[in-house]
Amino acid sequence: MALTSDEAATRAAALRAEVVAHDARYASGRPVVADAEYDALVAELRALEAAFPELATADSPTRRVIDRAPEGGFAPLRHLAPMMSLDNVFAPDELRAWLRRVEEVVGPAPPLVCELKMDGVAVSLTYEEGVFVRGGTRGDGSVGEDVTANLRGVAGVRATLDGAPGSPLPRLIEVRGEVYLPAEAFARLNAALAGGRRFANPRNAAAG
Repeated sequence: MALTSDEAATRAAALRAEVVAHDARYASGRPVVADAEYDALVAELRALEAAFPELATADSPTRRVIDRAPEGGFAPLRHLAPMMSLDNVFAPDELRAWLRRVEEVVGPAPPLVCELKMDGVAVSLTYEEGVFVRGGTRGDGSVGEDVTANLRGVAGVRATLDGAPGSPLPRLIEVRGEVYLPAEAFARLNAALAGGRRFANPRNAAAG
């Protein structure tokens, strides 16, 4: 149903307030909606701002790169290159539109491979001469938190890299990925916390 300007402004204001409130709950470790529901709210707000550009405020959640992980008081870490967030699509037409935009930039796309998205905390790992030296969260996209010590304890993070035979490793390389907690490990963790405060979901636990 089409909205009038006044109706759109009212709905946009309500969506902004709701998204900001959810961000605050997530940061405090007490989310009340699933990620898919949160993403739908942001997508609706983005669509309203596209249809009514005058509603797009400078502080809108759609203008921010958000890593909704709790702040842990770690030292800041500046990324070698901006660490941008991922966009979502919710329908085949949206995916086809994304593919058309890609092809406008790089030409005909090669065959694509799709895989499940592991929902955790985005991190960057910096290796110098093949040795892991530092790692951080995404933060605002330019500056995150230095969680090197924490990442050294993650089994999937390699302390050193192996180069291909006859092909030396780059002197400096930044690897990006996702730290996540498998469902089985999440269940064991919460079982161990019986009687105390439990984590709300696996992503929140991984961030913690």
